[in-house]
Amino acid sequence: MARQPGESASPAPQPRGSAVWTVPNLISFARLLGVPLFLYLLLVADADVAAIVVLAIGGTTDWVDGYLARRLGQVSRLGELLDPLADRLYILATLLAFTVDGVVGWPFTVALLAREAVLLASLGVLRRYGYGPPPVHYVGKTATFILLVAFPTLLLATVGGTTGSVAHAAGWALAWWGLVLYWVAAALYVGQAAALVRAVRRAPATS
Repeated sequence: MARQPGESASPAPQPRGSAVWTVPNLISFARLLGVPLFLYLLLVADADVAAIVVLAIGGTTDWVDGYLARRLGQVSRLGELLDPLADRLYILATLLAFTVDGVVGWPFTVALLAREAVLLASLGVLRRYGYGPPPVHYVGKTATFILLVAFPTLLLATVGGTTGSVAHAAGWALAWWGLVLYWVAAALYVGQAAALVRAVRRAPATS
C-alpha cells in the first residue's frame, strides 16, 4: 500500500517488489473471492446472516494486507493495485446488491456511483498525459473503511426489533458520513490530477 498524501514521510520508504505470492497479496486475493461469495449468499441463497459475516470480515480486514506488507517487508506493485481494487469491488457489489434487495435507496446509490464516474473521468485524463493513478489518499481510505462498516450494519438492520432499529440508525449515520468523505477524497483526487496536467502543460514553455 503506497504512502498516502498528507502523512509524514517515512525515513526509508520500502522498495516495491514484483512478487505475486506474498502473504499480503494472498489476503487481498481472499478478499476478492469474498465478493462473489457475498453476492451469492445475499441474492441467491437468501442467507443474510452468512452474508453479514462475509461482508464484515471483508470490511474489517481492509487494513490487514497493507499492515502485513509493511511489517513483513513485502510491499509490491501488485499489492498496491489489489488493495484498492478489493475495497472498490466490495463497495460497488454491496451497493448494487443492497439496492436490488431494497436495503439502500436509489438516491444514495446514484450519489456514490456518480463519485466513481468522476474518478474514472479523472483517471482517463491522467492516462492521456501519461500518468497512472495517484496514491490513495488517507481520506479515501477512511471513507472506504466507514462504508465497509456501514453496509453490514445496514444489513443487520433488516432483522427488525430493537437490534434492527439501532443498526438502522447507526448504519445510515455511518453510510452518509462515509459518502461525504468519499466525495471529499474525490475532490482531492481531482485536485491532484489537475495539478499534474497543469505541470505537463507548463513544461514546454519553461524548457
